[in-house]
Amino acid sequence: MGKFNSFEEINSWQKSRLLNKKIYQLTENDAFRKDLDLARQIRRSSVSISSNIAEGFERHTDKEFVHFLFIAKGSAGEMRSQLYLALDLNYITQEAFDDLLLEISEISRLLSGFIKYLSK
Repeated sequence: MGKFNSFEEINSWQKSRLLNKKIYQLTENDAFRKDLDLARQIRRSSVSISSNIAEGFERHTDKEFVHFLFIAKGSAGEMRSQLYLALDLNYITQEAFDDLLLEISEISRLLSGFIKYLSK
């Protein structure tokens, strides 16, 4: 199962943890306070990424870990879609969107690479 002793050592988990904080801070703005459903959904999809990485790691088999990494990757896609909606509704600026899109895309790429590595 890779060469990690804990999920906290995994780069994609570390990056998703930082992203979680940014998403929570972002969804505290006034625009999101008027749309709690979208704020909660973006938060859930963000937290799902790091949570599934951690849960999969703790299963202690590559097969189950890969399954949870795929779920985390799906949550990354869900979050990207929700960020587009937040941008379209002017809840976030183009600059914030671009920064977050870059971060979530990097996490998704890391997850893809990890899945390929573990699937060999």
